[in-house]
Amino acid sequence: MGKRYFCDYCDRSFQDNLHNRKKHLNGVQHLRAKRVWYDLFRDAAAILQEEQTKKPCRKFLQTGQCDFGSNCRFSHMTEQDLEKLSAQVQGERRSKELQQEGADVPPGAIEDWLEKRAKRLSAAQSNSALPEKPAPFQYPPGWPPVQDLPPSLQAPPPGGWPVPPNLQWG
Repeated sequence: MGKRYFCDYCDRSFQDNLHNRKKHLNGVQHLRAKRVWYDLFRDAAAILQEEQTKKPCRKFLQTGQCDFGSNCRFSHMTEQDLEKLSAQVQGERRSKELQQEGADVPPGAIEDWLEKRAKRLSAAQSNSALPEKPAPFQYPPGWPPVQDLPPSLQAPPPGGWPVPPNLQWG
């Protein structure tokens, strides 16, 4: 069977040789999947600037979904989404300005947070007799601002993707 190449962006594998790898890495599907992955980590200011220059997607406003998904050249953000994103950008700017001015973190803020966290964790452990599974990773509300991504393009869970038994080293 030979070596196989697994593309994390596309969530697929194929026989690893120069021709197949080059064909895949230059393919439209791979380039789109890669762009969607990196868009998840873009700066809020860049997203806001880009979304403000786009016209609203008529199909998305009428039906709530768009055939093009994240590849649509029109904006899928509502006015409320844009306001929230704008507020987030303003908050980030203010915190950067405070850091540049040399403003220190208020004394005791970190200790208070750690204390509250410890109380919350101990209360959660005392309430449940069964060992708790770690909660799956979730983006903050309204993020990413595009439609839900298909499972093949979602960010990996905190422990990484499970490896199918037929691909494990043994």
